[in-house]
Amino acid sequence: MSLICEKIVKTYSGKDVLQSVSLELQEGKIYGLIGRNGAGKTTLLSVLTAQNPASSGSVTLDGMPVWENRRALEKLCFSRELNANAESGLAALKVKEYLRIAATYYEGWDKEMEGRLLNLFHLEVKKKLGKLSKGMLSMVTIIVALCSKSPYTFLDEPVAGLDVVAREQFYKLLLEEYAATGRTFVISTHIIEEAANVLEDVIILHEGKVLIQGDTQAFVDSARYVSGKAEDVDAAVKDLEVHHTDIIGRSKGVTVFLKPGQAVDESYDVSVQTVNLQQAFVALCGEEAQQ
Repeated sequence: MSLICEKIVKTYSGKDVLQSVSLELQEGKIYGLIGRNGAGKTTLLSVLTAQNPASSGSVTLDGMPVWENRRALEKLCFSRELNANAESGLAALKVKEYLRIAATYYEGWDKEMEGRLLNLFHLEVKKKLGKLSKGMLSMVTIIVALCSKSPYTFLDEPVAGLDVVAREQFYKLLLEEYAATGRTFVISTHIIEEAANVLEDVIILHEGKVLIQGDTQAFVDSARYVSGKAEDVDAAVKDLEVHHTDIIGRSKGVTVFLKPGQAVDESYDVSVQTVNLQQAFVALCGEEAQQ
């Protein structure tokens, strides 16, 4: 079983927020969806889970269209950031009421896990959503995602507002659930490096287009930061894919992405360093550094 989107376009007010996005999400993987603010991540997740219709293109799960298809929708969960301000209809709902409503949407809802997570996160079930902190609202969305038991589960900024201890708890829970069930998870997050070791595959979305989809470690391993005198750096990286140039005086630093069989020419007087996922992402999608 796989979730496939083909040439998805989503247009708002004449602007294409998603531009011919094609992806295949395979069963039994943890994917990371990363991109800058406004890249279209939340829009993409909402289209993949049929909460938002595409302007054009198709989304199928195991060959079935997901739009208005109950059989497909039963296998999908999109747990997104909760808007529980005074104007929203959610503000007056108690935690237990919200979870009870959520449970009606998922036939595999795990009530025992719900109780365990409520205790772990110290959530008061009689408290109204409008009275919860941002971190506590994130805990509610995590409970929905994990307890849904949906084969394909999408989480939009699940650790927003959580402290470092709670974020560690979340990733531990995620890995435990993944190991026990083999569910597919797609996690959109801005806290990239914390999640890097959990994400098997990475999807980088930039200005509505997919720049990268592939094995996280292979992507990171392909990147190098090369620095030294400008003329040496230019010679060492000749014919390589160069991104994100830093220039300070006569010194220069660039990030390069190596294709199979390529290497930095270290016969020149340059420093060659590995990078992490966050640094590789910034090199691809960040602004060019200025002198």
